Amino acid sequence: MAANPSFDIVSKVDRQEVDNALRQTEKELGTRFDFRGTGAEISWSGEEAIGLQAETEERVRAALDVFKEKLVKRNISLKSLDAGEPRPSGKIFKIDCKVIQGIEADKAKAISKKIRDEGPKGVQAQIQGDQLRVTGKKRDDLQAVISLLKGEDFGVALQFNNYR
Repeated sequence: MAANPSFDIVSKVDRQEVDNALRQTEKELGTRFDFRGTGAEISWSGEEAIGLQAETEERVRAALDVFKEKLVKRNISLKSLDAGEPRPSGKIFKIDCKVIQGIEADKAKAISKKIRDEGPKGVQAQIQGDQLRVTGKKRDDLQAVISLLKGEDFGVALQFNNYR
């Protein structure tokens, strides 16, 4: 007899896709007429952080919008990008962005509680580090859990994988 059907709930971002979006944004900031002479730049600032800067607050916000647009085109949820507010730094304005990986413990508990309260009977969710493993007796119950979670907003981008 095989083990019960299961799947994992994760929140992961393909770093290569984020890098591609960053490079496209960099290219667009260099070629677009409205960004000429504004000192608009975007770059990695660490492993999971991105920095934007420009001479005015409006231009740095516009550069962030261009970056978000590129992320959406590459199927990366904006929930996985935590962008701060523009802050002055000398003569320029900066925005620090963080790429969010994994599901935080409190959000994992909220997802687990949602499955327990509203999900089909016999389905269990276990928190395993920064992801959840959902098991049940029937595959249909697992499908119901996936559709239930897709209808909710937990503040993180959720992916469902290892469906067995």
